[in-house]
Amino acid sequence: MHTPPSPPGPERADRSTVRIGALVPLTRPGWAGAGQSLLNGMELAAHHVNEAGGIGGRPLELVVRDTAADPRRAVAAVEECAGLGVAALAGEYHSVVARAAATRADALGLPFLCSSAVLDALTERPTEWVARLSPPQSRGWRVYADFLLGAGHRRITVATQPSAYWATGTRILRDHLAPRGGTVTELDMSALTPAAVCDALVDRRATALLLLVGHPDPAVPIVESVRGDHRLAEILIGAPAGQPEFAEWATPLGAAIPFLRYLPEHLGPLGARVETALRERLGQAPSFVAFEGYDTVTVLAEMLRSHGTDRTRVAASWPRVAVEGTRGRIRFSRTPGVSVWQWAGPPVQVVDRDPAEPDRFRILHTG
Repeated sequence: MHTPPSPPGPERADRSTVRIGALVPLTRPGWAGAGQSLLNGMELAAHHVNEAGGIGGRPLELVVRDTAADPRRAVAAVEECAGLGVAALAGEYHSVVARAAATRADALGLPFLCSSAVLDALTERPTEWVARLSPPQSRGWRVYADFLLGAGHRRITVATQPSAYWATGTRILRDHLAPRGGTVTELDMSALTPAAVCDALVDRRATALLLLVGHPDPAVPIVESVRGDHRLAEILIGAPAGQPEFAEWATPLGAAIPFLRYLPEHLGPLGARVETALRERLGQAPSFVAFEGYDTVTVLAEMLRSHGTDRTRVAASWPRVAVEGTRGRIRFSRTPGVSVWQWAGPPVQVVDRDPAEPDRFRILHTG
């Protein structure tokens, strides 16, 4: 649809939209389910912002770009959004993709609030241009390691594939567990069959297997093989990265796979209202990623209302943010080892799906 040009001068400034670039994986090999969840949260927040008068009377518009879990596509999207005049960037689910986007946003001087990616070093150098809502991987995965210890697991095996994200997660687990009497051994799934995984678990006398792999392959064949092996009837299967939050991951793999989730035990009034609206929008219970999306746009909208749309002023306002989100009050600070402005307060849970009622989540541990 062709939009006629706006008139020049102050009237144009008053009537034009305020744009935020929204980076989301919507096609494979990206996790499209997570991307849709993230986007639905962002779209609902933008709708609420516009219902409340927009940004100084100007409507908020999301410029949506599909990253497809491809760092090069993400960089191209950042550059395109910068050229389209967005005031800021929001989103992204995949950590390696978010790192590429954050690095380019930093180079271009474009504020970027990352919704869901957790790599501690989201940029190689400290930056004033990037902030993040999700907890850094070092925090979340240490919470998961504490859950394993509390459940009596000391011999941990990880089935993994080559990735900076999986490698970092494995290192965090090993560094946290080793001083506490735990061991972490790796199985390279580029070289092993699911049957060989079962033999390795028996040989190592492992009590827990963590899936640091893609879906559906090799995750589903691994789980089917392990659960079909009578020697491994007592082994815990876990997925710390949070994939079982999404039905398309959980359904073929069944329940009782503990994973990380970034929700409080009880939502406050705002969170409850947003949950109801998201449930109506989605036709099902929203994932924690949808709440991350909602909070991302809510925070950026408040920053744009308070500080204007100039990119430098927006980036300078990270340390002054104090916004009520769906999962708590959001403020940004500097965290040791983290290169971006970080919300220090996101809730962290370890949960699983109840085998008797797979739509119900059981809280196993909080951190």
